[in-house]
Amino acid sequence: MADISLTTALLLCLAASLAGWVDAVVGGGGLLQLPALLIGLPPHLPPTYALGTNKAVSVTGTAIAALTYARRATLDVRLALRLGGLALASAAGGALFASAVDKRVLQPLIMVVLLAVAAFVTLRPRFGTLPAAPGTAPPSRRRVAAALLVAGVGIGFYDGLIGPGTGTFLVLALVPLLRLDLLTASATAKVVNVGTNVGGLLVFAPRGTALWGLVPFMALFNMAGGWAGAHMALRRGSGFVRVVLLAVVAGLVAKLAWDQWWA
Repeated sequence: MADISLTTALLLCLAASLAGWVDAVVGGGGLLQLPALLIGLPPHLPPTYALGTNKAVSVTGTAIAALTYARRATLDVRLALRLGGLALASAAGGALFASAVDKRVLQPLIMVVLLAVAAFVTLRPRFGTLPAAPGTAPPSRRRVAAALLVAGVGIGFYDGLIGPGTGTFLVLALVPLLRLDLLTASATAKVVNVGTNVGGLLVFAPRGTALWGLVPFMALFNMAGGWAGAHMALRRGSGFVRVVLLAVVAGLVAKLAWDQWWA
């Protein structure tokens, strides 16, 4: 497996299982998995191998989590699939442009947005924790169109372009746009995230930038983490998702700050 030791492979599999769990609950598992790959892969391999391997592994965990949510959570499957299909195309486009973008310019902007989001969620303790009231009308066409534009096109393109925190951004966008609670938003985000991962993988895979000997083993652990995370979120509800959301946002800000000023 590209000169990777057994110990390193086991540590990468552990990181994949934790990433699958985080992704299933609220998104942001790439905070664990992608840095682990960048550290664990042989230094002679370019970073694109970490990106490609990350996408190949992540798609399995998000798919398992999406299926778990679809079977047990209240989920508008048709809308989720529309968002996912649009996100797939947008992520593929973002991946094609990834090499042409100066990420040092975008990262500070993302950090500002995330800090604002963290402050908002902290100061609004009921944000996304209340389920929709019985008989609540479905979202209007205008709200659905806004969700397709922001989550499907915008965040999908972002995932292909940069990537970290995509699932978290999806949850934060879907709660206000579609008036969902955090649990339902997380369930919908999993379907969309499958699309973004497939879109990126369609660009990376033909270029051979994925370690296919390592992918099946990490994928198994990622799926196990995704299954466990989805079941835990369903069992504990939106309040639990909110706590994990704040933790992931804090981790994402720290990771981007490290990349920007100290890496």
